Amino acid sequence: MPTVLLINGFRFFFYSNENDEPIHIHVKKGNAEGKIWLMPNCEVAYLHGFTNSEEKNILEVINDNFELLKTKWNEYFNK
Repeated sequence: MPTVLLINGFRFFFYSNENDEPIHIHVKKGNAEGKIWLMPNCEVAYLHGFTNSEEKNILEVINDNFELLKTKWNEYFNK
């Protein structure tokens, strides 16, 4: 479960067995968790347990680090 970013208490990561799915990132903070598709479009799959403010912050972090997240996925899965 490679961690890509740790920002503001959010851990952004992916599972090592998910290379058959489109590029996406998971996020966790405490008991809250989520999944955001990065490709083909940036789209929330789910965000459970986050406040509205945290959801907004998550999407800002993803937007600010979009290329890094895609690059880390491709490096890890050799794509």
